[in-house]
Amino acid sequence: MNRFAYGLFSSFLTFSSTAFAEGIPNDLHLNEVQIIGTHNSYRTDISPATLKWLQAVSPKAAEALDYKHTTLDRQLDGGVRQLEIDIYADTQGSQYSHPKGPEWERKSGISPDADPASAAAMQGTDFKVMHIVDIDQRSNCEPLSKCLQIIRKWSDDHPKHFPIFIDIETKQDIPFKSDKLTFTAPETFTPATYDRLDKEITDVIGRDHLLIPDDVRGAASSVNEAIRIKGWPTLASARGKIIFVLDRPQDTARYVLNHSGLKGRVLFTNGRPGEPDAAYTEVNEGFAGQKGASFDNAEAAREIPELVRQGYLVRTRADANTIEARQNDLSRREVSLKSGAQIISTDYPAIEPARWYNYKVQFPNRAVARCNPINAPKDCQDSALIKD
Repeated sequence: MNRFAYGLFSSFLTFSSTAFAEGIPNDLHLNEVQIIGTHNSYRTDISPATLKWLQAVSPKAAEALDYKHTTLDRQLDGGVRQLEIDIYADTQGSQYSHPKGPEWERKSGISPDADPASAAAMQGTDFKVMHIVDIDQRSNCEPLSKCLQIIRKWSDDHPKHFPIFIDIETKQDIPFKSDKLTFTAPETFTPATYDRLDKEITDVIGRDHLLIPDDVRGAASSVNEAIRIKGWPTLASARGKIIFVLDRPQDTARYVLNHSGLKGRVLFTNGRPGEPDAAYTEVNEGFAGQKGASFDNAEAAREIPELVRQGYLVRTRADANTIEARQNDLSRREVSLKSGAQIISTDYPAIEPARWYNYKVQFPNRAVARCNPINAPKDCQDSALIKD
């Protein structure tokens, strides 16, 4: 073999080992894999006294709230690559520092449990992290900035990690109507509130650690045009990045105001397919980009693969309200896994199986990710995605 031919051969070997290193094609895109995430990832167990009280007030609600998670960093250690954090705005400060739940419990003859959180954590004007105002305010990180610091530190400690998705749900509604209970009214998020949220995320996480809509859109007119024509960034280019999404379709208009196509914004919206801001969407209940209707396995099995083929990044839930776990009903889980939804959220990742039937959601060999069954290239190998 002459020197020129040898050089070509060596270059080919180098290209091959780079392009298909360990079974991961060099052009494998972010939307061509699947990961597992957790629902309400910040949430610790509900107070036993509150649970007892709630069982009398609303047995279904009590069942739905009977789950918990370990700390965010331990979930990441266990292979979770999507976290969900619920936040409340508190621009005046201390709005949620005196929950009404303990008084309601006393009136019903139940002695409230001591609050494990520091009283100082609920002071100030920070975004508060909790599930249901007044009755389910326990969190494993408080306020939001502390949660973000945990995530940033884990990211720093694991360079080139698989991209992490953070689902932010802005809580602005009364939990449920009752003639006997008057809940603290959550603050409404305004465009200015969202400006502050974007800034806090950028300040704590760091712009260089983020993958934001501007990065995906490029020269396209909108992120929707970009993902449908150009596609998502490659997995290789997204490693070490953190991606934030807004789990609040009814707030899209306020978030995109003066930010057409998400220009200059930090979070991807839970968009309605076809809209300029839609690159990411959720199929949890009803149709994509909307909450309210019940989940339908057959509908999801039809809708999600089509959205995936169109280039959307889709999040769905494998279980909800402890129902599937209590009944060992695997149908919704199997639909989610086969659908091609890139993010499959659960209350029971491999490191936290349910106490009923050992129900859990995981990939074979407890892999961090796997090749997407709908759109991954043929040369993608699941065995290459077991670890970061």
